[in-house]
Amino acid sequence: MEIEKLAHMANQIAGYFRSYSDEEAKAGIHDHIVAFWTGRMRQELVAAGPHAGLDPLVIAAFHGTPRAESPLLPGVTEPALAGAAGSDAG
Repeated sequence: MEIEKLAHMANQIAGYFRSYSDEEAKAGIHDHIVAFWTGRMRQELVAAGPHAGLDPLVIAAFHGTPRAESPLLPGVTEPALAGAAGSDAG
């Protein structure tokens, strides 16, 4: 995938988490990308680094281990827990 598209998507994710504290945002960005992006997409993103026009929060999310808990519900990032958050389906 083109790095410009990956950077755009990653920056949109960062925009979503911007209202959280920096540490929660980094954890949320990291969890979202790990849960929903392929390994190849993640590798390309990390390899591109700041030269791809990435939001600083995206870059920070993949440097070190996030120190805060992710604001994402566990059922969103861990398929085994799907349904634990409840559902209005059906």
